[in-house]
Amino acid sequence: MDNRIRDLRKEKKITQDDLAMAVGVTRQTIISLENGKYNASLILAHSIAKYFGMSIEEIFIFEEE
Repeated sequence: MDNRIRDLRKEKKITQDDLAMAVGVTRQTIISLENGKYNASLILAHSIAKYFGMSIEEIFIFEEE
């Protein structure tokens, strides 16, 4: 699953630490999400979407295999 987290974070000048604290995860989790090494749980995806004021579908891109 691809996502736009890095782009959105940079657009809003938010650090990985700031985003991690806002959504209740570690900076390493944000790094893993941005690098595509970790798929967010539904709860985390919702928290990130809410933080950016967007829908989950606008941030996370599901790619069929």
